[in-house]
Amino acid sequence: MTEGKISKKIVFFAMPIFLGNLFQQLYNVVDSLVVGNFLGKDALAAVSSSGSLIFLIVGFINGIFVGAGVIIARYFGAKNMKDLSIAVHTTIAFGIIAGIIVTALGMGLSPWMLKMMGTPEDVLPNSIMYFQLYFAGGIGIVMYNACMGIFQAVGDSRHPLYYLIIAAIINVVLDLLFVAVLGFGIGGAAIATVISQFVSAILGFVKLLRVDGEHRIQINKIRIQRNMLTRILKMGIPTGVQNSVIGFANVIVQSNINNFGSIAMAGCGSYSKLEGFAFLPITSFSVALTTFIGQNLGAKQFERVKKGARFGILSGVLLAETVGIVLWIFAPVLIGFFNNQPDVIEFGVMQSRTEALFFCLLAFSHCLAGILRGAGKSTIPMFVMLVCWCFIRITYITIMVRIIPDIRVIFWAYPLTWFLSSISFLIYYKKADWLHSYVEQAN
Repeated sequence: MTEGKISKKIVFFAMPIFLGNLFQQLYNVVDSLVVGNFLGKDALAAVSSSGSLIFLIVGFINGIFVGAGVIIARYFGAKNMKDLSIAVHTTIAFGIIAGIIVTALGMGLSPWMLKMMGTPEDVLPNSIMYFQLYFAGGIGIVMYNACMGIFQAVGDSRHPLYYLIIAAIINVVLDLLFVAVLGFGIGGAAIATVISQFVSAILGFVKLLRVDGEHRIQINKIRIQRNMLTRILKMGIPTGVQNSVIGFANVIVQSNINNFGSIAMAGCGSYSKLEGFAFLPITSFSVALTTFIGQNLGAKQFERVKKGARFGILSGVLLAETVGIVLWIFAPVLIGFFNNQPDVIEFGVMQSRTEALFFCLLAFSHCLAGILRGAGKSTIPMFVMLVCWCFIRITYITIMVRIIPDIRVIFWAYPLTWFLSSISFLIYYKKADWLHSYVEQAN
């Protein structure tokens, strides 16, 4: 990332991430497609409402791995291989412990949280079953993200792609086998997802045992080094808090959607699966920018950092908006793939045509957040998103849905808060000296 043509380096790094996330999104969609078509709208509502709660529990830990990735990228760019190795082994050790915690919290808290979200009684039993089975594989979910974060931090986005393709194929085959052929119901969809995630985690871990480089894992070195963990946590906790806060806000949003019944849950849940495709270019360029910025600031190539940031922002925004336009146009057909009931399609299309054309704002916010994380300023994205995507979003919905009891009031919460976060990030990006503050931190 510190040498060669900037656009080529960023695109070639982002493309495997994009394709990998595409396959991950496809196997998330397959769960809903299979469940919606073979088990009906109530089962579809149970699966489709899962994203917010999963992100709430897993998001904090994944934020820590983002911080670990920034630290590893910094050492890699500065060619500090000793500390790079310590950071890698500390990350893996932390991942094992965190995976156990996520499994326990997810399985234990899911029933209580689903009830707190106001999940309708006709959906609740299936929702509890799906969540508890899903989180039974919590350590696989966490360890996959730990391994993939290490690969991406050293500039390797190809191997995560390979493992996600394999996981996606396994998930599709097992979904059809467990649900459509063997009749395991909604539990079969959850088990298929867990198995596929464990496979991708194992493949990533085994590869890290065999790579030729200082990021290679040696079993006898897997331990938490206190000073390194402190650095990782200092960098990662703001992102983890940010993820959890966003997850909490989305749980509140989902709770309000639940109040409109299982049909609204199914329609909006179907839209959320499609919206995931808009996140593909957003996530790809955000991760690429974090790695690019971290490595080049580690190498003190400031002009290269600024050029890369501009290119990444433009690319992410244009691609996300393209996806948004396609979704706006073809929403009725795409929502209909999940469930062909007119009422379900109506809710999904309504949300699509409220939010899709504003994906450019979502991309802009995430790309700026990726740049600032790479520069070691992870508290800024945390603060902006805590205020805009949590406090303002929840306040707006809590007040407005009581004044205007229309589900579209909830949908508009997203474009409005994306706009506010974009303005906030732009002001900081233009006014603050985020380039040189990184050097001061390093010293």
